[in-house]
Amino acid sequence: MSTLKSLSVAQYILDQCREAGHDAITPMQLIKLVYIAHGYMLGKHRRPLIGESVQAWQYGPVVASVYHAVKCFGSEPIKEVPGANKNSPFSSDERAIMDMVAKEYGKYNGITLSSATHCSGTPWDQTWSEIGRNGPISNDLIESFYEGILKKPVHSSL
Repeated sequence: MSTLKSLSVAQYILDQCREAGHDAITPMQLIKLVYIAHGYMLGKHRRPLIGESVQAWQYGPVVASVYHAVKCFGSEPIKEVPGANKNSPFSSDERAIMDMVAKEYGKYNGITLSSATHCSGTPWDQTWSEIGRNGPISNDLIESFYEGILKKPVHSSL
C-alpha cells in the first residue's frame, strides 16, 4: 500500500506540474519533488505524505519506488508514472502541499533540486554522514528541517 501511495503522489505532482505549465518533468525532478512534498507535509502537519522511507542516495534523497517506476524515462520527460492510481484519494492538506510544491518547485530542473536537497546541513547530508550510502533518512530529521524552512518569512528549500 505504501508503494502505491508514493507512486500516486508522484503522479498527482506530475499532473499538477503540467497544470502549472511545467510540461517536461524528468525522473530526477519528480523524485525530488515527491521528497520535498513529503518534507513540507511533515514540517507543516507533522504527518508523512508517503508511507515508505526516503533513502540517502548519491545524488540526494530518493523514494525508491518512485525511482524504479520512472527510471525507464532516463532524462526524458515522464509521460505517466507506471503503477500509480490516478484516482487515489488525498486529503485537502495533502493536495494543498502537493499543489504548492508543483507550482513553486516544478520550474526547477533536476540538477538544481538535487543540489538543494543534498547540500550541507540537510537531512540527506546528516544521514549520508552518519549512516552512509542508501541509509534511511528519518522522518524526524525531515520534519525538523522543513519546520525550520516554514518558520522563515519566505520559505523555500532552494
